[in-house]
Amino acid sequence: MRDLLRVLGRRKSFDLSIEEDIMSGRAVVLLSGGLDSCVTLAIAKEENDEIYAITFDYGQRHEKEVESARKLGQHFGVVKHLFLKIPLHEVAESSLTREDEPIPEHGSVEEVIEIPSTYVPGRNIVLLSYALSWAESAHADSIYIGAHTQDYSGYPDCRPEFLKAFENMANLGTRRGAQGRQIELKYPVINMSKAQIIKKGAELEVPFDLTWSCYQGGVRACGRCDSCQFRMKGFEEVGMEDPLEYETHGDM
Repeated sequence: MRDLLRVLGRRKSFDLSIEEDIMSGRAVVLLSGGLDSCVTLAIAKEENDEIYAITFDYGQRHEKEVESARKLGQHFGVVKHLFLKIPLHEVAESSLTREDEPIPEHGSVEEVIEIPSTYVPGRNIVLLSYALSWAESAHADSIYIGAHTQDYSGYPDCRPEFLKAFENMANLGTRRGAQGRQIELKYPVINMSKAQIIKKGAELEVPFDLTWSCYQGGVRACGRCDSCQFRMKGFEEVGMEDPLEYETHGDM
């Protein structure tokens, strides 16, 4: 009888380990309301049991993306959606946070300069730090961010080197990390082009009509800013119709 109990005990332990492998845990997703973060949210939803979304109003020129993020959180049924207002615009010099500085409008994506005026100094460092604090408090196993290749050519805080360094710092400076329960920083669309991101989103049935990419906050997307240019070119390359309405389709 004692031997049988030992066998049953080992079997129960084995079954629990299988269940733990199947259950993929809880994740915090930085959700801006843009196309990239939306596809990243969809991927996180596929890979995790519980999604906690976090959206920031950091003093950007408009709240269109924040509104989109709210709709996307509802669409994907996130467990909790946190909206934080932080005064980053008071210290960060950027055309996205200064209404007296014009948003750059290039004739095509090929004309986009290396580090555009839309770069917000330290933005991802600040936003990821908030996400990290919440992830540890909410017992999340990972943080997702929608950084990708077209961003890190111009934005230093979107580079894989930075993201890896942040993950290392995070696990050196948190209780979870000190206890050997590291929080993983994931950026699943990092090596995708805009077209590939759109294609992946289509596969996951992402509601592109709920996203907002334009740097301007008009009723319709401007079609002239760098973000609109990248988005329109991506949909054109995939051969899909962009559900957003534009004031102009620029010259791609």
